[in-house]
Amino acid sequence: MRVGHVAQGARTGVTLLELLVVLVLLGVIFAISSVALASLRQPPLSLTAAELRAARRQAIQSGNAQTANGVVFLPDGRAFGIGVDPPTGAVLAR
Repeated sequence: MRVGHVAQGARTGVTLLELLVVLVLLGVIFAISSVALASLRQPPLSLTAAELRAARRQAIQSGNAQTANGVVFLPDGRAFGIGVDPPTGAVLAR
């Protein structure tokens, strides 16, 4: 018998165990990649934050003061009220 020569009648192919190992590895890789891709999404803004941004935008565009959730936005972009940094007028995260 020569080296590298498969004897007649010998079976070649993949065993069930090898197939299961490959499937498990593919599953692990898929799970890790899906978690990594999910973390790339931008988190949704809270409803309150969206309302505050809309009120500020409206105040600047209209030239009139706007109020949302107890915060008064002036036409120059400053804000006064609960949850606002007094020196800068920036709305604090809620």
